[in-house]
Amino acid sequence: MLMHKDKATLLVVDIQDKLTPAIAGAQNLIARARWLIAAAHDCALPVVFSEQYPQGLGHTLAELSAAAPDAVHVEKLHFSCISAGCLPRSLLEREQVIVCGMETHVCVLQTVLGLLQLGKQVFVVADVVGSRADSDKELGLQRMRDAGAVLVSREMVLFEMLEKSGSEQFKAMSKKYLVGEQP
Repeated sequence: MLMHKDKATLLVVDIQDKLTPAIAGAQNLIARARWLIAAAHDCALPVVFSEQYPQGLGHTLAELSAAAPDAVHVEKLHFSCISAGCLPRSLLEREQVIVCGMETHVCVLQTVLGLLQLGKQVFVVADVVGSRADSDKELGLQRMRDAGAVLVSREMVLFEMLEKSGSEQFKAMSKKYLVGEQP
């Protein structure tokens, strides 16, 4: 099954100020997340940011919010966005959800399992998720895949949003996201 920009939303789970320093490979994760969010925004894919207990963990990193300035931000106390009931109707009305964020084995996992229970087609961007320990990240990814989520890369997201080459949009996006050193 392919991702389609008219059917999908990008959900960025809990990439927040005070949590990020504890994540393995945090700087690379942030760079890849910024790339994915900016590409999604440029493809007109709706973006939603969730924030776990922002009073304690801070807000979404400013550089990520800046990459999608019209994105919706939601707050939660539950680890799962579904259990928290915080997701906007605009996301829930779409049949596909593309998910990235942290921590892979906690908030991302519980949100993905909840989305699957709602009957959503869920795509987890495996190169844009993180946990404090790499083993937790791998177990979280394995569990989500076993439950029915599709693991994808951020380039898969970009190419499936673009659908074809040869257009002016494809040329512009290729120059911006595919040429030169990428995170």
